[in-house]
Amino acid sequence: MEDTARTDALAVARLLEEHRGEDVVVLDVGEAAGWTDYFVIATLASSVRRRGVLRAVGAYLEARDIPRLNPHRLQPEGEGWILLDCGRMVIHLMDPEARAFYELEKLWFRSQALYSSNSSRSSSSSSS
Repeated sequence: MEDTARTDALAVARLLEEHRGEDVVVLDVGEAAGWTDYFVIATLASSVRRRGVLRAVGAYLEARDIPRLNPHRLQPEGEGWILLDCGRMVIHLMDPEARAFYELEKLWFRSQALYSSNSSRSSSSSSS
């Protein structure tokens, strides 16, 4: 049986890369977190780019009928971090400073990286 949340997390990661997201990572946090299965994390250098990517990701989520939980609880614009809670997938759009400060990959170090745009630690096939 196909894991649609995994498929969607990987598709969002590719979408983020297409929109010039940097250091895009998908972590399988399901065993460590009881409230979600996947983190999709990307660095976006400017607030303009974050807003544009937010629209593109929102369109993808809407097309796939993926609900956004607490859609009105976005971080203030100046915070440098937009979090989209989609239930089994949580999307983090961060500026470089927030990404360096919070170090989510280090916090969730026991989680398997399913996709990484910057390294060979990805376990998903990049030829798919």
